[in-house]
Amino acid sequence: MTRDRDDDALSWEGDDDPTLAPGWKTVGTSVPAPPTDADRADGAPETDDASEPVSGDAADSSPSSATLILFGVFGGIYLLYTIGWIFSALRVESNVPDALAQFMFTLGLWFAVLAPAAWFATTLLATESGARRRIVWLLIGAVVLVPVPFVAGITS
Repeated sequence: MTRDRDDDALSWEGDDDPTLAPGWKTVGTSVPAPPTDADRADGAPETDDASEPVSGDAADSSPSSATLILFGVFGGIYLLYTIGWIFSALRVESNVPDALAQFMFTLGLWFAVLAPAAWFATTLLATESGARRRIVWLLIGAVVLVPVPFVAGITS
């Protein structure tokens, strides 16, 4: 039996083996329906939760591709803000003679550096009511956390 060399690229030796089908003994076997409450009450064995289909609520809670891209854009903005605050904090010199006041001034500068990252993480992790509310809070943070000293070129 001669085979055409072009057909070899379309198949793999042993790909018609029914034991290689993932999760089932033979290819083409129908998927069993998940047990209903009546079946469970009759004593039918329960299956693990991973084999049951995802409900509509869980499928709807995943963000769309556009939302994920928007979150990435906001993440980039907040990263740039963090870098801007780092440059601003490194340029500022304090002439405060008191050690406690100097410590508090330095602590405030580094809190300013951490603020964009903390806002972004808190908005994504703590806001559970949906993508719209997260986007609104990220937009508010993008306006509030602008590194004004860096943008305006203010130096001490």
